[in-house]
Amino acid sequence: MYLAGKAAQLAYDPGIKPNEGGLPGLSVLKEVMGSINLFGIVAVVGAMAVSAGVWAWGHHSGGHQAEANGKKGVLVSAGAALLLGAANGIVAFFSTLGTQVH
Repeated sequence: MYLAGKAAQLAYDPGIKPNEGGLPGLSVLKEVMGSINLFGIVAVVGAMAVSAGVWAWGHHSGGHQAEANGKKGVLVSAGAALLLGAANGIVAFFSTLGTQVH
């Protein structure tokens, strides 16, 4: 009987749902997050340009380490751009997936 009581506590639904109008300043927070995302995208553009330059310089000068680091930087920059651009969709996907857990 003790175990059944614990299982019932774990299955309790508190009924909390995201509320868009619950706290003041939500629109300001959304603006700040959008600006941070844009800043990240601009930084990634710069990082990719530098990495591509290092890659080209390493290739033409015979610096294999510089070439490898340039390639790595381009790939990391591309991955960061993908994640920054898809951040909203990724969070929305997993948030929706989380609401289906019962």
